[in-house]
Amino acid sequence: MTPQSRIAAVAAPLVLILLWQLACLSGAFPAQVLVPPSEVARTLAALASSGELERHIGESMFRLGLGYVIGALAGLAFGATIALSRWAEAAFGPFFLALWQVPVIAFVPMLVIFLGIDEPFKVAIVILAAFFPIALATFDGVRGVPRTWFEVARVYRTRLPDLVWRILIPATVPAVLTGLRLALTRAWVVLIAAELLAADSGIGQMMEMGRQMFRIDVVLAGVVVSGVIGFALDRGAKAVERRATRWRTA
Repeated sequence: MTPQSRIAAVAAPLVLILLWQLACLSGAFPAQVLVPPSEVARTLAALASSGELERHIGESMFRLGLGYVIGALAGLAFGATIALSRWAEAAFGPFFLALWQVPVIAFVPMLVIFLGIDEPFKVAIVILAAFFPIALATFDGVRGVPRTWFEVARVYRTRLPDLVWRILIPATVPAVLTGLRLALTRAWVVLIAAELLAADSGIGQMMEMGRQMFRIDVVLAGVVVSGVIGFALDRGAKAVERRATRWRTA
């Protein structure tokens, strides 16, 4: 990143905060509707010192981690299966593509009916959010491998483990890593939304309790925290992606 880019990256949030503070001082919005950033900062400090913020973040991150790992493994396996098997694609491909078009939040009422609002519900919604983009990215990545590579492997009687480790994985790494990164941020957004709707802990539930108590400072504190965590997750995933694909440009 160039020095100019770094300056712009820092200046843009500062300008936004300044405009936010000026809007609050102007009196154009009631104090109950728009809380100044200084008040949000004090609320964040109070939540952090009491341990409440740490507890909510820990609950949300645990759900995200568990659900994401399960969804990623299932998506990788399913995407590779329908890409390598014409029968599996014909049997499951249309149904998968149809479900892919449905917003994950639309599954919330059904999941609440079957799982309630306890931990299995929150983990399940993360699994669904991660599964679809990873499965689609894996399918596209495997299908993008030239068929001649498989024919050569067949001629040389390459064993299945060697076919996977020496051909499939190197050829599909870029597409799969992009799918993993997009699924991670998507799963985080869906988890916060699910916690807003039905949860007893987590960042989303903290925001919902703030709304019910007319504590807009708590709501905005949750927005800031969820945004910072989402940004950090995306940047971390991008760093891993660049490091893992560095060999392609070496």
